[in-house]
Amino acid sequence: MQENSKVGAFILGVFILLGLSSLGYLIGTSAIKFKEYERTVTVKGLSEREYPANIVIWPIQFTTIGNNLEEIYSAVDGNAAEIKRFLIDKGINEKEISFGTPSITDKLAQQYGSQERPEFRYLASQTVTVYSQNIDTARTAMNSLSQLGKKGIMFSGGDYQTVTEYLFTKLNDIKPAMIEEATTKARDVAHKFASDSNSTLGKIKQASQGQFSIEDRDKNNPHIKKIRVVSTVEYYLSD
Repeated sequence: MQENSKVGAFILGVFILLGLSSLGYLIGTSAIKFKEYERTVTVKGLSEREYPANIVIWPIQFTTIGNNLEEIYSAVDGNAAEIKRFLIDKGINEKEISFGTPSITDKLAQQYGSQERPEFRYLASQTVTVYSQNIDTARTAMNSLSQLGKKGIMFSGGDYQTVTEYLFTKLNDIKPAMIEEATTKARDVAHKFASDSNSTLGKIKQASQGQFSIEDRDKNNPHIKKIRVVSTVEYYLSD
């Protein structure tokens, strides 16, 4: 009886060993196939285009000096009206022109004990802003602003509040075409890689779209925008 038990146990052990060996082989083969299936290539595709800005924000800041406060306010109103007439004559729609609140500085009150009196006590400034979709018209008016200077209007600038801005707000209109272009270029690169490595390009494993960037084409042409996006795509490869 004991002999039969030992033989049975031995036979069972042999079957278990064979089963484990077979299982190990199958697992190993599956792992190799899975690893082969996981061969991938990651590529990038760039879409870059230039578009004209479609909105201009043009702040025109002017200053007035004097010693009589009432005259200062009258001069500010007169200069603002003159600038408005100038802009309308140049083709700017009246609805595209807005006026900021005048700012008056009393230089005498800012001397803090100084004995020297300023030649002009009051300094007034105001900003007239053009917000328009007529970029070419606004740029033509900018180039003619010296006409107002010849009439005695003093303009100030040089800070962020007086910088002209050009905006491009039609990104949603061009997104689909640019994404398609970037993805197509990425696939072309992947095809070239697969061909060079004697592989076959498979399906997309994953893809990501980078953020769109909008920049001035150059510092001399801020009204022309350079728009770009990069798509990153990972493809499967097979022999």
